[in-house]
Amino acid sequence: MLTERAGHGAAMATQKGADYDAVFTLGGDGTAVEVIGALAGTGTPVGILPGGTGNLIARTLGIPVTLRKAVDVLVHGDRVQIDLGELADGRRFAFSAGVGIDVRMIEGAPTRLKRRLGVLAYVLSATRAVLRRQDFRVRATVDGVVHERLASAVMVVNFGAVLNDLITLGPGIRSDDGMLDLCVFSPRTLLDSFRVLWRLFRKDFRSDVCLLYAPGRHVRVETFPPRTAQADGEIIGMTPLDITVAPLAALLLVPRHD
Repeated sequence: MLTERAGHGAAMATQKGADYDAVFTLGGDGTAVEVIGALAGTGTPVGILPGGTGNLIARTLGIPVTLRKAVDVLVHGDRVQIDLGELADGRRFAFSAGVGIDVRMIEGAPTRLKRRLGVLAYVLSATRAVLRRQDFRVRATVDGVVHERLASAVMVVNFGAVLNDLITLGPGIRSDDGMLDLCVFSPRTLLDSFRVLWRLFRKDFRSDVCLLYAPGRHVRVETFPPRTAQADGEIIGMTPLDITVAPLAALLLVPRHD
């Protein structure tokens, strides 16, 4: 079944999902998250096939980017339950929601460029966003505890690593612990930016004035002034964001781990 508009994948999954042993999505992260959210709590597992540009969720789960291989490993794979993040309007995300550099990366990689360069379009866009750092004031409240600082990127994450564990976003982040993790990145100079990135590559999370981590079940993110926000690569509107964890809400098919 082919989607025809935003939200159509969720509608089809809601109507037809119970008729099948599993539902597979072939598309980008936005389509995958629509279906995952629609089938959350139903017991119908979702297999994510890489058909978009970044395929962030598929890569994070270790799913091959070659379609034939992806089908094979998912059909013969494991079932796992993961948490989801839930926005105030009911929309859900699997990987992260954020403000700052990640949004500028998405906005700086238009469809035409993604068609030509694939995931490299995101790499180029992210590099420009880092070099042209735009700081903003953020107030993040995690389970009632308030954190305020100047930041260039704020993320509420469910998975701790991206691109097959190439970059780890923070310490001890798990997708099945009933928690979400606030990650605030506050480099003061370009040198700080590259140092922070190098530490993420090396999984070095010693105390650093440029890094803030806080796990919790409810996170509110306010920015001054309001800024555009994203969730799993889709622009979702403006801050503030109110996010609550939905523990073990999603059932996914993943490669078997022997």
